[in-house]
Amino acid sequence: MALSLLVLASALPTVLAMDNGLARTPQMGWNTWNHFGCGINEDTILSAAKAVIANNLTSYGYEYILMDDCWQAPARDPDTGAPVADPEKFPRGVKDVADQVHALGLKFGIYSSAGTYTCGGRFGSLDHEEIDAQTYASWGVDYLKYDNCYNEGRAGTPKISYDRFANMSRALNATGRPILYSMCNWGEDGPWSFAVDIANSWRISGDIHDDFDRFDDRCPCTDILDCKLPGFHCAMARIIDFAAPVGQKAGPGRWNDLDMLEVGNGGMTFDEYVTHFSMWALVKSPLILGNDVTDMSNETLTIITNDALIAVNQDPNGSPANRIWKRKLPEGGDLQLWSGSLANNQFVFALLNTSPNPQTVNVSFKDVFVDQGSFYQSGTFTLYDLWQKDPSTGAWGLALGDFSGAVPDVQIGTHQTKVWKAIPASSSTRRDYADL
Repeated sequence: MALSLLVLASALPTVLAMDNGLARTPQMGWNTWNHFGCGINEDTILSAAKAVIANNLTSYGYEYILMDDCWQAPARDPDTGAPVADPEKFPRGVKDVADQVHALGLKFGIYSSAGTYTCGGRFGSLDHEEIDAQTYASWGVDYLKYDNCYNEGRAGTPKISYDRFANMSRALNATGRPILYSMCNWGEDGPWSFAVDIANSWRISGDIHDDFDRFDDRCPCTDILDCKLPGFHCAMARIIDFAAPVGQKAGPGRWNDLDMLEVGNGGMTFDEYVTHFSMWALVKSPLILGNDVTDMSNETLTIITNDALIAVNQDPNGSPANRIWKRKLPEGGDLQLWSGSLANNQFVFALLNTSPNPQTVNVSFKDVFVDQGSFYQSGTFTLYDLWQKDPSTGAWGLALGDFSGAVPDVQIGTHQTKVWKAIPASSSTRRDYADL
């Protein structure tokens, strides 16, 4: 395998996807699928793009406008075999839409599948990679989401899946246009291992569903590392579990994708959506909005514009937070502690409560800083609550003071997540756990 990859790399005239200069931090934007499904047209895309600008979402990093499935005509061009847009939905063609999106200062993305058909039953790109990539580049496409439906059984081992998805990677690179390559093969065959050389991100599970923890047999796996049927209708908390072991495989230019955000689509409470956004940010998933951005509540805007959490997601170190422990509770659900490092010797940690009841927890620095060792475990840190605002500035990240040993008696509600940033503090301002 290693030798064959070396030969492949030496034969390529252009860089592989992870070195294409894109997604050095997780990509951010908006996608049509979660809210609109197949019910899209050029007005859907352009209205969303204008709403992103009107809501000043670009200042937070949201830059891609992504057109998912069902944009295609019933068939390819009969003479050239090139992809063609549905003339009723896109009467002026895809390039016109892309040009208008670009004129707003945004980037434009498109969808296809590494199969005979897309998941929505339109023509796929399997064995048409070169002409499709060339056409996308000519349209001004900046991003490709590449799905896994109708793949003719070309899966089952990492090598088989690698070969199928690498065909599009090479085709995109050969166009000479920088196109972010977002694989969507649902975690099949372990893309966190085989896709790091060919894609900027890869989906790790079946499709998300807009609920917190409801079990659905259509998302049957409990362990993503040995999942034979990724399925769909995967609850948000289930996907968090799936993400826990694979964070070690992600980094700049190559990210685990937990699927589009459901924030604002109505299936979860405010606290559950806070958990959703927080955990996607901490594990460095792409932050792709999936709601109707033309009609957002203040609560939705509050969550998706938390620039302190976005800064964690976009931290230049590109180091996903890791789950330190998961403790099952007798009433159901669990408590989870996640911790990660940031640039400039700063840290982030989070406490997640998936149980149906509020909980009180002492968060020990021996756990938070288990990876950093005894010097940090015994240190003093200034803590900032990233879901509280500083009343004097209105900025996210309320300074809580200096702590050592633990954060004691944390009160956390049902399905809540609390997130803290930790910065080493001067010993002169030490606030001992025993003094609290």
